[in-house]
Amino acid sequence: MGIITTKNLKGDLFGGITAGIVALPLALAFGIQAFGGIDHPQASSIGALAGLVGATLLGCFASIFGGTHSQISGPTGPMTVITAALVSGAWASSNENMSQVILTMSLAGMFCGLFQILFGIIKIGKYVRYIPYPVLSGFMSGIGVIIILQQIYPLLGLKSPVLVVDMLFGLSHISSIDIIALLLGLGTIAVIVLFPYLTKKVPSTLVALIVITVISLFCNLSDTLKIGEIPSGIPLPFFAKEGLDLSSVNWAQMLKHAVIPGLTLAGLGSIDTLLTSVVADNITKTKHNSNRELIGQGIGNLLAGMFCGVSGAGATMRTVVNVKSGGRTQLSGVFHSFLLLAILLGLGSLVKHVPLSVLAGILITVGWGIIDFQGFRDLPKVPKADAFVLMVVFITTVFVDLLTAVGLGMVIACVLFMKRASDLVEGSYSSQPIQNFDKENPWSDEEGIPDEAQHKIYIQRLNGPIFFGSVTKFQEIMNEVPKDAKIVIIRMRLVSFMDQSGLYAMETAIRALKDRGVMVLMTIIQPQPMQMLTSMDCIPELVPKEHTFKTFEECTAFLKNLIAEHSK
Repeated sequence: MGIITTKNLKGDLFGGITAGIVALPLALAFGIQAFGGIDHPQASSIGALAGLVGATLLGCFASIFGGTHSQISGPTGPMTVITAALVSGAWASSNENMSQVILTMSLAGMFCGLFQILFGIIKIGKYVRYIPYPVLSGFMSGIGVIIILQQIYPLLGLKSPVLVVDMLFGLSHISSIDIIALLLGLGTIAVIVLFPYLTKKVPSTLVALIVITVISLFCNLSDTLKIGEIPSGIPLPFFAKEGLDLSSVNWAQMLKHAVIPGLTLAGLGSIDTLLTSVVADNITKTKHNSNRELIGQGIGNLLAGMFCGVSGAGATMRTVVNVKSGGRTQLSGVFHSFLLLAILLGLGSLVKHVPLSVLAGILITVGWGIIDFQGFRDLPKVPKADAFVLMVVFITTVFVDLLTAVGLGMVIACVLFMKRASDLVEGSYSSQPIQNFDKENPWSDEEGIPDEAQHKIYIQRLNGPIFFGSVTKFQEIMNEVPKDAKIVIIRMRLVSFMDQSGLYAMETAIRALKDRGVMVLMTIIQPQPMQMLTSMDCIPELVPKEHTFKTFEECTAFLKNLIAEHSK
């Protein structure tokens, strides 16, 4: 866990300022994207302010309370896509009431923060690593495509539709575009792509923002295609914010529209953040505290939402820039926020001249960078199941819903994993009379069974867990026990786990054998299966304790004594 210290003050200061410079155009762009789907004359300026406020507050408090040494947090592409859908929905459901839109976004951000704090408290952070790569790849690629589609319209000087289907359908019906806006946007993309070939010491996004904005001042660009005036001053919480009419707000409706998006933001933000934390660890050779990081992100998003800022997460690019510029502790994140706060307090009059197409160009490059092209290139080479999961998640993300995409992807991935696991376990089960094991290299300890008894003894080797996925195969091999068998030895040494389905299948099989007069012996029962079997009284009710053995040698000795008694 990182601790704020002045030991690396110079590096943190330079890293934080550099990260803040990189964050500025992104905060503006993501904020405007969040409000890009509503038809309001001040949507762009309100969005730009929300983006700056979110980046400032989240970046500061996530750094102070988080568990990653040098992470920079702020609005990100995936989080903004969800926020944009939330804002558009609130706009439509509130009959175009901007006050209710802002408050809905604020509440969703606060719920996001509260959920993330809860995630950290219950220590859910460690489970992020169980999300399969195809799910993440398909999801992030889908987000990238959505961002690009959303920004094509501002790039052309047009208003973007809300739904992806409308975006795609509308592209074929575009009759007029603003050539100046298009050229400015394409120029922005060109600068971002080409400038790193000159130098990487200065962020290309910032260069593009400044250079193309200055050029736009000499063009006859309509004011409606610019950000517009951004209010300056200290950010205020929503209940003290000037211009918000709380009396006209439908609180029940607003809460309805805020809770689920808040949970979605919390889940996605947690994944995004912890993945970035891993990146930071790899660069700095440190180890983050996942649960503390979630709590820090939660505090940051809670405050960002309270002050009408856009929710965010750990930002990979900004974090990498910070680390490579010298940032090593949480102080770098604080310095990053101080720079943004200074801009928020004094430079709003300059930002108003930034063309929307310039920000669209910036976001298109962001969306392009999010798409996992390698994952798509490798689709013919990877297992078909993984390729299927990736494509399902990708298509669902783009055309249906982000939360549905992740949920569906996880369900499919889990089912396919269970199928693979079941196949492996089932393939290792064996059930034969002991004399037939000569052809299959019997286990060494099975060679001590008397020859005269071998034709009556049936051995079942269970080489893996008995769970719902392997129950069918287990039942099949149990049914293979011949009618003339007198003794069945169930070898449990490799059965490390048994779930309820496996327990019931085992109980049913043993009961059926007992009804046929077959003696059931069990060897080397591991602790968890033993606890399951004893809790259901399968042991000793169906299998007496004296018929369970710690070693196969003990079982062999028991059989020899049994044979000797019957031969008297």
